[in-house]
Order: sequence, then structure tokens, then C-alpha cells
Amino acid sequence: MSAAADVERVYAAMEEAAGLLDVACARDKIYPLLTAFQDTLAESVIVFSMANGRRSTDLDFSIAVPPGEKDPFTTVVEKGIFPATGHPVDDLLADTRKHLQTGLFAIDGEVTSGFKKTYVSFPTDDMPGVAQLSVIPSMPPSVAENADLFARYGLDKVQMISMDYKKRQVNLYFNDLKRQYLEPASVVAMATELGLHVPSELGLEFCKGAFAVYPTLSWDTGKIERLCFAVISTDPNLVPSTDERDVELFRNYATKAPYSYVGEQRTLVYGITLSPHEEYYKLGAYYHITDVQRQLVKAFEALKD
Repeated sequence: MSAAADVERVYAAMEEAAGLLDVACARDKIYPLLTAFQDTLAESVIVFSMANGRRSTDLDFSIAVPPGEKDPFTTVVEKGIFPATGHPVDDLLADTRKHLQTGLFAIDGEVTSGFKKTYVSFPTDDMPGVAQLSVIPSMPPSVAENADLFARYGLDKVQMISMDYKKRQVNLYFNDLKRQYLEPASVVAMATELGLHVPSELGLEFCKGAFAVYPTLSWDTGKIERLCFAVISTDPNLVPSTDERDVELFRNYATKAPYSYVGEQRTLVYGITLSPHEEYYKLGAYYHITDVQRQLVKAFEALKD
């Protein structure tokens, strides 16, 4: 299949996923982005993600990008897809590459408005700690300011960071988690200390299965603005909500979202996000997967035995 055909195929799948939420794709915003990375689409990990509540009016997409001479933010700027503004977030991806050994990149966007984020991952056998990230010149000072808090709750090794160029925020994706820090008492203590919503009992049970925890930080405040616990599974009924509308919304998406690895169960990644005033839920359905996602699912299933 040609690269141009891959663009058509991925865009059609994106439209199909968005249609499950009655969301219309902005072709003029998405097509240039897919075309810019068309040579990577055949083998990329691709995820289409939805959320509940007021966030259910959009669909996010994430596409892995292999390392190359140019980072993906440089590409989108050079192609006129998104402008550089001179904010430190513009430099963070390049600065991270200069200071640390990195692996895959990814791009992220919304089907209604196009590009918004990049991601950079680190080798699983050489994940940096908070101290190493804090010395990167363009990293938000809030990362260093929260180092002690991260250490108290066992958050040390970072598998990936993301940069949101629209909101000017950063996510640190902590991996290699120690299970005792995912127990309800620890999650309640951390949410309380951060001034975030304390999860429901169902939410606390959900958090016990997390493979990643990621806080949201910015350059404007030292406070952690949100905290998300992510769980990977093939279970279409895992959303930690008691609201029947949410349960049905997520089940419908989990059982109908397009995926290319027919013959296997859909790989799904759920999230519970804590903000100062609420908890809300996310669900990503993998359109393309690799053995990494398959192994994570097996590890999650083992936790339930």
C-alpha cells in the first residue's frame, strides 16, 4: 500500500471512530498532519481516544513517529501546520533530545482542530528520573518544585513526556510503578495533598491496576493541575463510573471502535483524571498495536488473578 493510501485508510478509520461520538472530522486540519507523517503510518502505533462529560464532543488521536533527524514539532512548524510562539514549550522537545537518550516520538491532535501535542519516550532500560528532567533548560520549574512530592509517592522513573503546545502544559508519564503507591490510602493521600478531587471507591479500585500515572504541569504555576491513572485492558466494561450514560457510552465505543488487528481483542487504555473539582474518564482504542501493548495487557490481566 502506498503512503498516500495509508493516509486515506487512517483518516477513514478516524472518521469512523469520531462517528461513534457524533463528532465531525475537520479534514482540512487533519489531512496535512497525516500527510506530513505519511511514511510512518503503516507501522505506527495509533490510538483514537474519547472522554466523557463536556469532553465528549471531540476525539483525540495519537500517532507514533520513529526517531529521525528532525523532531515532529520541527516538522509541523516547517510545514506551516502549527506556529512556533517563542514560549519555552517550543524548545522542550529539542532540549530533551540534547540532554537525554530518547526513543520514539508521537504526535497528538483533535479531530475538530488538528495538531496539539508531541510526545517523546525513553528507553525502558534507561528511564530518567525527575532530577535528570529538571536540569533541561526549557522544562517547567514546577517539575523540580514537585520533586519531593513525587518521591514520597514512588513516582520516579519517567517513560515518556508530552508537550501540549496549545495549553502550554507538560505531562510526565511515570512508569515502573510500585504497587503499594497505587493502593487506595496512598491515592487518597496524594490527591488530598495536591488539592485534587478524591476518587470514588470504584475509582480507587481502578487505580490499583494502573500501568502509568501522569501529572499535568505548566510554566505558570508550581501546582500540579491534574493527575491521571491509566489502565490497559481488553475489557469493554472497565470505565470506573456508576453513571449508566457513561457506562453505555464507553461500552459502545470500546466494542465498535475501528482496529486493524482483526482476530484479536481490541486493546483499550482507560484513564481516570483528577482535577481540583472533579474526576472524569478517558478511553483510547488502539487502531494499530505492537507487542509492547500486548505484553502490557497480559501484565494487567495477571494483576486480576
